Amino acid sequence: MRADVVRAETVRAGWAGTVWSGTVRGETARGGTAQAGTAQAGTAQAGTARGAEHEMAAPASAVPGRRTAGAAEGPPVEEHPCPVAVPSGTTCGYLLAPERRDVPNSRTIKVGYAVHRAPQASAQAADPVVYMSGGPGSASLQLTGFLSQMFPGRDVVVLEQRGGRYSEPRLSCPEIVRGVVDTLRTPGPASAETAPLVRQALACQSRLEGEHVDLRGYRTAEIASDIVDLRAALGYQRWYLFGVSYSTRPMLLAAARDPLGTRGVVLDSLLPAGARWYDESSAALTATMTKLGIAARFDAMVKALNAHPAAYETRDPLTRQRLTVQLNGDDAATILGEALHETDVIPIVPALVDGLASGRTELLQPLVDAAGDGLTSHEWGLYYAVQCQDQTPYNSFPDSRSPRLFTGVVDAAVCDAWDLPAARPEPDLLAPGASVTTASSDGTSIEGASSEEATSDGATSDGATSGGATSEEESSEGATPPILVLGGQYDPTTPPEDARQAVSAVPGAKFAEFAGVGHAVFLSSACSRQTIAAFLDDPAATARACDPGAAPYPIVRPGGLLLTSSAYRLSQSPIPLAVPAAFLLVSAVQLVAGLISLLRRRGGLSAIAGLAGVALCALSALSLSAIQDWTTLAIGVPHALAWYGLLALVSTGLSIVEAFRLNAAAARIVPVLTGLAFLAWLYGWLLT
Repeated sequence: MRADVVRAETVRAGWAGTVWSGTVRGETARGGTAQAGTAQAGTAQAGTARGAEHEMAAPASAVPGRRTAGAAEGPPVEEHPCPVAVPSGTTCGYLLAPERRDVPNSRTIKVGYAVHRAPQASAQAADPVVYMSGGPGSASLQLTGFLSQMFPGRDVVVLEQRGGRYSEPRLSCPEIVRGVVDTLRTPGPASAETAPLVRQALACQSRLEGEHVDLRGYRTAEIASDIVDLRAALGYQRWYLFGVSYSTRPMLLAAARDPLGTRGVVLDSLLPAGARWYDESSAALTATMTKLGIAARFDAMVKALNAHPAAYETRDPLTRQRLTVQLNGDDAATILGEALHETDVIPIVPALVDGLASGRTELLQPLVDAAGDGLTSHEWGLYYAVQCQDQTPYNSFPDSRSPRLFTGVVDAAVCDAWDLPAARPEPDLLAPGASVTTASSDGTSIEGASSEEATSDGATSDGATSGGATSEEESSEGATPPILVLGGQYDPTTPPEDARQAVSAVPGAKFAEFAGVGHAVFLSSACSRQTIAAFLDDPAATARACDPGAAPYPIVRPGGLLLTSSAYRLSQSPIPLAVPAAFLLVSAVQLVAGLISLLRRRGGLSAIAGLAGVALCALSALSLSAIQDWTTLAIGVPHALAWYGLLALVSTGLSIVEAFRLNAAAARIVPVLTGLAFLAWLYGWLLT
């Protein structure tokens, strides 16, 4: 199952609860699932020399004492071969940063990054953009090519998270993955089975500490400081910040610390800093099911599976060996919540939930198989270092919520075991009282509540003040840069309603909700990518680049499909396709032979039988080709296939008449046998 755009390889940009995220599409994604690797490959090579327009002239941060980018003592970097395929004109390296900036003489760690240089002709007019994936713990560098195609006229900087896959040290935790898998082997509620998980979590923590990793240095505030320091190290005067899901938090914090270096901020799938994700996750998932019109069936599914858990055979994400897991209703709800990240999965969720509520538990198999890949999509040591310091301390984890999502149970158990101190909250750009700096297409900015108010305050429409000074000269150090926030209609992880409310208090900030999509909007919505590009070209523009209300796929309602898991099994092993292939071949031969017999005036039953068989295959192919979202086939097929099967009855019946005629050739029995085999395959296997 794949989305309509390239995706990050086994990397999701999701926030907390990503235990199940990853490759649902066959960044699940899914992806799905694998995911968007670089849209354009190439060898790493030295970038072109930076023009004078990118030289640093302003402080790298508003924090007192921060070094300037042009100074010789700026944050150090070192070049390094790119660890993933990147487009030509890209260089990679490490930002050398203290593991803990609050501890004198803290050891130095390496934070990976890549810089794709825009052609010099276009680079002079466009500020660069820096991107970071979410998670926490998702990799970023594999998206360099994809992002360079999104922003062809700009330098694109892609920054890893400290402790991430392409940083040093890498805070992976396979022990925790093993603990999760062991917990899922038994059918009881996850809250009563966390002992194996806690044991493995402590083993991971002990190993990391034995490698001299100070987990207290891996939190949002330090990641934000890495962003600020990298701008100084690369010598950019200012840039756009682009974060998705979790990384919207360090991006907002970096912008608050470095207002003069921030041209604007793009926030995809924002979770406001004050949100209690774990406590609100169950209600958010139920609200999304309500949007899809299946809240009652969703509740029925959870209750049914909690009473009678279902067994699924899948692959161990670490060993790739076959194993059996036992999933109850809470587990199934967790998987469905993560599946809603994937735009190509969203349309089938109503039909899928209805089928599960009716006892068709086998329909969940595709998402169960994809969930295993999600368990290897993050660096879980980094994930829990961030979550246990920045998120779980501010949640109460009530026992009364329903469904009780597996991710909340797991994260609470790990964080209780790790016992890291809670990080002190720090105000970001969305804190009450922030002012806005709107900007025009010529690169000047105007301080004010909105572009309209800025004009009424004495600015001309092209962004210059009436006195001839730009807003950068007039604005205070605390002015908020332009902000664009994107939300997906069916995103249960970072609900668009929460994001809309958060930005409504920030004058001039823009919010856009995109219909029919879920989490990490820019990965699955072409319209969202156009919207982001238009915002970067002119943050003050009000015209829409496209229609965000146009959903990419229609929703498949209960009853809209003939539910079956057979099509998904065919995708895993195509051997059963030999039966319809043989039927089509024999029907084609039968049709040709029958037409020849007609020309010789020897009867035409064979021609009609062959025509019926060929017509059946052609009509079935047309019905399948009309499907817009091929993920639909993971849980069902069009009802028309059952009716088209009647043509196989006609073909087989006529073939029987021909085969048992007096003096009929022995070969006449072949169409009969293939027809009977096809009918058994269609009605006895595919459509059941």
